[in-house]
Amino acid sequence: MKIILCLLALILVPCLAPAADESAPELLELIESVQSSAVGLDRLMKEIRDGRAGGAAARTPLIRLLDEAARQYYRSGGGDAPRSSWVFPVAGRDVRAITGGRRHGYRAQGYDFFSGNRHGGHPSLDIFIRDRDQDCSDDGTGEPVSVLSMTAGVVISAEQLWEQGSRLRGGNYLWVYDPGSGLLVYYAHNQRLLVRVGDLVRPGDVIATVGRSGWNAAKRRSPTHLHLTVIDAAGGRFTPVDVYRDLRALSR
Repeated sequence: MKIILCLLALILVPCLAPAADESAPELLELIESVQSSAVGLDRLMKEIRDGRAGGAAARTPLIRLLDEAARQYYRSGGGDAPRSSWVFPVAGRDVRAITGGRRHGYRAQGYDFFSGNRHGGHPSLDIFIRDRDQDCSDDGTGEPVSVLSMTAGVVISAEQLWEQGSRLRGGNYLWVYDPGSGLLVYYAHNQRLLVRVGDLVRPGDVIATVGRSGWNAAKRRSPTHLHLTVIDAAGGRFTPVDVYRDLRALSR
């Protein structure tokens, strides 16, 4: 559900009424603030990604924009979804699709959110699909595999113009902000994005298809997978969170 479309639907009702509605200017102002916060977040996230903004200089405006996004999220009908309602983020898969040994490939050491595309470590879980011919379709069904929103939230940043040869690590990616938990969820290496910046999502919503986009993910040696990263942004921390146990609980 698109925030702006939702608000436009609300504004049409008073326009049809015989008498003027004094709330219309407030709704127009709300629409403008939603547009501003969504575009502003996407722009700032890409500035951080590309190394043009970082550290303290980026932290303060990012916190402010996330706070604004949270206010608009709730005012536009968004709700909280506890961890018990989370959904495994790759359709038809469970925790067995995550490999990487005892730590499941998760390495938080060396990671700095504000280092963007040049960050260290691997504070992430990779969820693999069966795709030996690397055509971004499941070998058994011949169909693309859906990426599902793990949490509730609002899409705050997206890249869908990745091209072969680009050094952008995440390829076609999405960032979803869940105001209820204060978490930023990153879905990377997608083939197609099915939501846009400003969309509200609930657990289980289809948001993309699993792909091979990204500097390393596009190479033949890389099996097709979804790259999932979760960042705790509450209180301005921006620290990685290992959600393997949560995903394992979803698989029972």
